[in-house]
Amino acid sequence: MRIQAYLFFDGDCEAALGFYQRCLGGRVTELHRYAESPDAAQSPASGHQRVMHAALEVDGQCFMACDHLPGEPFAGHSGFAVSLNFPHQAERGATVFNALAEEGTVTVPLAPTFWGAHFGMLVDRFGVRWMVNCETTPSN
Repeated sequence: MRIQAYLFFDGDCEAALGFYQRCLGGRVTELHRYAESPDAAQSPASGHQRVMHAALEVDGQCFMACDHLPGEPFAGHSGFAVSLNFPHQAERGATVFNALAEEGTVTVPLAPTFWGAHFGMLVDRFGVRWMVNCETTPSN
């Protein structure tokens, strides 16, 4: 079993995936639009170019994302954060943290912690919350 995040966006999923691909590395392995669906005729034409399903693979892991259709409620990105852990890769973690923070808001600056890591939190330009942990000592 794998637990994977699935992010929902309000029409800017494709832009978000491009941003995350630049920040995290990896590649978009799947991207389907509502227009490609067999049920496209039942959905609003204004939403046909929105992303129905996409996947971004980074270092052998993946998260998925989509846009909701116009007219459907969008609750935003509250109540969760995407957590990234960089074991013994503090420099890469700091690079990713700074990249995700571009045009976003740092809520907890990346700094040393009492648990032997550097940790920080931010909300990116798309409203997604991120927690970045960079281990600096071997974990048990």
